[in-house]
Amino acid sequence: MNKIFIVGLGAGDLNQLPLGVYKTLKGNLPVFLRTKEHPVVLELEKEGFIYESFDEIYEKHENFEEVYEEIVSILLQKAKSETIIYAVPGHPIVAERTVQLLLEKKEEAGIELEFVGGQSFLDALFQAVQIDPIEGFQLLDGTSFSKLDINLTQHVIIGQVYDGFIASHVKLELMDLLPDDYPIYKIEAAGSSEEKIKKVPLYLLDHEFEVHNLLSLYIPPVQDEAFLYKNFTKLREIIAILRGPNGCPWDKKQTHESLKKYLIEECYELLEAIDEGDDHHIVEELGDILLHVMLHAQIGEDEGYFSIDDVIESIASKMVRRHPHVFGNVIVHSSEEVVDNWQKIKESEKGKKNQSILKEIQKGLPALLDAYEIQKAASKVGFDWDEADSVFAKILEEVKELKEEIVKANDRKALISEVGDLLFSVVNLSRQLDIHPEEALVMTNQKFKRRFQYIESQIETKDKTFADYTLEELDSLWEEAKKEGL
Repeated sequence: MNKIFIVGLGAGDLNQLPLGVYKTLKGNLPVFLRTKEHPVVLELEKEGFIYESFDEIYEKHENFEEVYEEIVSILLQKAKSETIIYAVPGHPIVAERTVQLLLEKKEEAGIELEFVGGQSFLDALFQAVQIDPIEGFQLLDGTSFSKLDINLTQHVIIGQVYDGFIASHVKLELMDLLPDDYPIYKIEAAGSSEEKIKKVPLYLLDHEFEVHNLLSLYIPPVQDEAFLYKNFTKLREIIAILRGPNGCPWDKKQTHESLKKYLIEECYELLEAIDEGDDHHIVEELGDILLHVMLHAQIGEDEGYFSIDDVIESIASKMVRRHPHVFGNVIVHSSEEVVDNWQKIKESEKGKKNQSILKEIQKGLPALLDAYEIQKAASKVGFDWDEADSVFAKILEEVKELKEEIVKANDRKALISEVGDLLFSVVNLSRQLDIHPEEALVMTNQKFKRRFQYIESQIETKDKTFADYTLEELDSLWEEAKKEGL
């Protein structure tokens, strides 16, 4: 079985290269380099070092994964006929995707791998920026960097920032989390005689960028807590403090039950913000709802029953299960099929085929929403009007019955029942017209408020009160408000 010796060139120059690695490179085996841009290679060339590099492959592909795949393919093909050396910067196991691919494919290819030394660039980086990794640090890949991966309270090193395009991507991701002038350190060839360290503000990270295969970025831990407020972990910490021994008396005494009414209020305030089309207001109200989610989760954690981790796991796993057309192999052709699949999966999860379909409707809904959900559930099994005209006829019938009860004026319970029947029929009509009754009523409530406030303002400008106006005069002001588009 042929072998590939995987050699680490280290993070510095030839003086720092272990003797064993030097002898391996200077032996009689063919040497392949992922890149020749390394201080060790430059010095070995002066000694007549013969090698073949893969630098030109980087120009052939649009992404790094394709580059690495081709390099590995060539190496495995070469190793079928002879034992070879593959040399990479730093340590072979640290931030080296090609080596990971070789490890994945070695058995299938029938090739043996043997590692030969190599100093990791991390040691040199820690020394260059003078940090102790025991304080906590992250090593992230610049070629696949995401702001979701970063922990701003730790030392962060971003490796494989090969060019200005990668630097620009990293900058844009970081600017969503950090101020534009946050200090970033660019470290080139750490640990070698060519080592350079340059401190730049974040917004200039990709400016005057020099292409360098041995460039890494260092981001110091964030000290100002205000910059951590976008961090979910920070929010969790804040809620825990509020509910803790030295926290807020109001937050500490809350229970799942006591928070119910506030959550309903916040949901309606969010609906109002959405109707206003005010993004800033929407953000604020979504934050208020998230606060309630976090409070309920913290109460669960305090009582030892569940935590926010369980909440997140529950919804994440549910989304994956109920979207097999996204996370699995199911094929759908319309949003209707998505809804049908969702319902079937939901039924199979809950195992409630023999129960009433109305059992699925959540408890505690406001009456208007409850009526809508009841009708929607009944509609799924065909218990529904075929068209809106039939519902109109039912509304007229309910109006007639309500009038009759009003005339009788002797049965309060029956009168309430008839009003309820009329409202239920109007909800049915809205559903037939594909209009959510809650949305329609909220819109009308807002419209009434605007017009009524117009009447109030007109009365106030004349230094009068409502008592000074007849109903006809007030109605005239109402019509004015309508003409104003309110």
